[in-house]
Amino acid sequence: MTMHKNLLGGPEPTYLPENEEAYRLLGEGSLSPAEVVAKDPTFSLAWAMLADEAFEAGRVVESYAYARTGYHRGLDALRRAGWKGHGPIPWDHQANRGFLRCLAALARAAGAIDEKSETERCWQFLNDSSAEAYAELK
Repeated sequence: MTMHKNLLGGPEPTYLPENEEAYRLLGEGSLSPAEVVAKDPTFSLAWAMLADEAFEAGRVVESYAYARTGYHRGLDALRRAGWKGHGPIPWDHQANRGFLRCLAALARAAGAIDEKSETERCWQFLNDSSAEAYAELK
């Protein structure tokens, strides 16, 4: 992990802890995202994968629910990691990607159900947290 000094005086980037066991279970294909969530409900990446699967299948409300759950689990993890409600959440750090993907999935699903203010808020939050994630996921 590369640590960069913030020369503008803003908050330092937040790096979530890695969850090697959950990555292993997903990567080996031994468990589905739903099974991983059942074993570790704090693992936002699995929630993001469920949100993406539901959205692609046309189950928008289900996608919204998965994304919101993963988003809130990610917020809890960010706070435990020292995040104070704003500041960089780098996309290049693997453990941050689950939260950032949930945030994008929430924005997308909120847009699909015409929840305009939440859609805008989530896309702005994503861009403020990681311009790289925003560019990748928008």
